[in-house]
Parts: sequence; C-alpha cells; structure tokens
Amino acid sequence: MNRREFLGAGAVLTVASMMPLDLQAKDDKDNTKPVIKAYKEIGKTGIKMSDISFGAGRAPAASLILRAIDAGINYFDTAPDYGASEKNIGEAMPRIKRDKIYIATKFCTPNPYPSHLPLGSKRADFISSVEQSLSRMKTDYIDFIFVHAIGEMNRDYEKEKKRLFDPEMLSAFEKLKKDGKVRFLAVSSHGPNNTEQLLMDAVKSGKYDMIMPSFNFMKFPKMMDVIKEAYKNKVGVVAMKTLAGAKDSGISDYPQAAFRWVLKHEEVSGLVVSFRTTADLENYLPASGTKYSKRDEHILKTYAKMFSKDYCRTGCNDCSGVCKNGVDIATVLRYRMYFKDYSMEKESMKSYASLDNNASSCLTCEEPTCNRVCPYGLPIKDLLVDAHTSLTFFA
Repeated sequence: MNRREFLGAGAVLTVASMMPLDLQAKDDKDNTKPVIKAYKEIGKTGIKMSDISFGAGRAPAASLILRAIDAGINYFDTAPDYGASEKNIGEAMPRIKRDKIYIATKFCTPNPYPSHLPLGSKRADFISSVEQSLSRMKTDYIDFIFVHAIGEMNRDYEKEKKRLFDPEMLSAFEKLKKDGKVRFLAVSSHGPNNTEQLLMDAVKSGKYDMIMPSFNFMKFPKMMDVIKEAYKNKVGVVAMKTLAGAKDSGISDYPQAAFRWVLKHEEVSGLVVSFRTTADLENYLPASGTKYSKRDEHILKTYAKMFSKDYCRTGCNDCSGVCKNGVDIATVLRYRMYFKDYSMEKESMKSYASLDNNASSCLTCEEPTCNRVCPYGLPIKDLLVDAHTSLTFFA
C-alpha cells in the first residue's frame, strides 16, 4: 500500500467512525438479507420450527413462500378459508423439499371465513376437509391439523367444549393419522368466548399436541397460566396476533420489538405472522434469535400509548352479552381490525356480511351500555359504528 492509498483508507475509516451508529447498522442490514437464526421444538412432537414463521393467509403468490423458505422459515400456517392460500402452497410444492418444511391447516371448508366445521359435522366431513386440503397443496400429508378458533362459534362454554372433544372429529383424526395423512392435532383461539378455559381443557386432556393462542404484550394476563400449563405438559405453544392489532405506528422496529417480547417466553415455541411482501421478510426476520431489550420495551410502551384506546383485546370478553340488541362486539371489532389494519378488506366484508346480528343497530343506539364495561376504556359504540360503515357496502 503506497502513501496515497494509506491516506485514502484512513479517510474512509474516519468518515465511517463519524457515522451515527444507526446508519452504520443500516448499511450492514442493506448488505445482508435477514434469515432465521433460531429454531425451537414444538412440545414433544420432535419438530423444530423457525421462531418466526409464515402465516399464509395473505401470501399473494407461491414465489413469496419460496423466498421465505430460502430465508430459513420452515413452518407454514394456512387454512381452506384463507382465500388462495392452500393453492399457493400447492403451486410452490414442486420446488419444495417436503420433509424440510411443516404445514398446519384447519378442519374447515373453502367458503369465506369463518368456515370451521361446526359441531354436528360427521367423521366423513372432517376426513373430506383434509383430503381436499391435501389435493390443493399437492402434498401427501399435513403436519398439524387444527380445530380452529375455539371459543368463537358459540358463547356457551359447554357447547364449544363439545366441539373441542367431538367424537366425530377425534375419530376422523385417528383415521387420518393412521393413514399417514396428518401427524398432530392442534387447537387455536383468538376468543372471544371462554378462551383460557377451553385452551386449558385442551392442554390437560392429553389429546392435543399444540395450542395456538393470541398472545402479545397488550393481551389479557390469564393466558400466561395456560401457556405455562402447556409447557409443563409438553404441549407446544405457537403464538398468533403478536402485533397487537398491527396498527400503522410509523415505528420501523415495532414488529421486531413485539416479536422479541413474545419469544422471550421460554414456553413459546415460535410465532406465526402474516407475510404479504418481501419487505415483510426484511422487516420481521431481524428479530429471529435475538434478545428482548430495554429499547424494545420503550418501543412497546410508545405503541401502547398510541393505540390503547383503539385496540380491542378480543379475548377479554368483558363486553360479552351486554348489548341489548345482541351485537357480538368482540367479533365485529375483530373484523374491523382485519379491514383497517390487516389490509383484508374483501375478506373482512364477506365475514361481516355472514353475521346473523351485525352492528347496524349501533347507528341509532342512544343507550350504549357497552361503553361502560370495557376495562380498557375503548369508545365501543363509536368503534362499532365505524365498523359497520366500513364493512358494509351501503351502511
């Protein structure tokens, strides 16, 4: 190296040393695509899932699924009623080493969400649901089959518990497992009815290999008891709804902070989040295998301060049954969240249209008792009116 080259190198080092640390980090990130850095076992299944995994409900094409696999994601969550989700996986399948990924889907039909097989469905219905999913995804087996959204279809605890332990469903699962078409049984719940009790029943029954609850830093605290019990019983825990409404906060590192909060709990095997674009891979995966920090805590406190009065904790259920007109408040507000924050306008409008009792009565309600019961101080009536006007073509 001659004197000119030496001085030039020194100048580069001096400029680099004067750069703000966050800009230096940005340059590093720009040069290295983020990948999965941690895998964790799901209960006693023997399966190790990527700590940040792929919710395929909004994946636009097979190409994004293949990019996710290249980045190290190995667990994919889908369902027949997630639009073209299973079809997209099927299109990607010829280029996938099947034994290197894990697929979870649901007992339901391809009709608009929610299309979970209801209580009263026959053994043949459950078997047919799985066989149709296998056909769409062009695979011979499914790793996890879910009884999906327990606590959503009925407010009556005993009736929904019957769906959890439906003999027709359990018989179908045993048949499918014996035939090598499914491997493990799972249950999910984002509320709003009897969420913790139903999931606790599943954990203690010995019949379920995994649970998937809504779990985030703004959630109701009783869920932690269920998660700890699952861990004790070696039942896997995969978290969903980890972004607490996924509001557009303008905080670039918010998703990573929210993920780190979830993953800091040793009882959690991993989390599922919806991926829509390659930018999501770049924004989400840097959280993989990293520790929760004081900076993350500050970010989450800032987010909570911004949205605490707008985010409905759908599993808290303190508003259940208080509406004199029978509006299912938590469900309506969840569809509003999908519309406003998840970019699922078409899907949420279809789901809202399927409700037997929507929020149209809220437009003229003069005695909103719902406003008085929310423990988080949400202006429920205003949110319900906004939901109805947003989710209805002619409100």
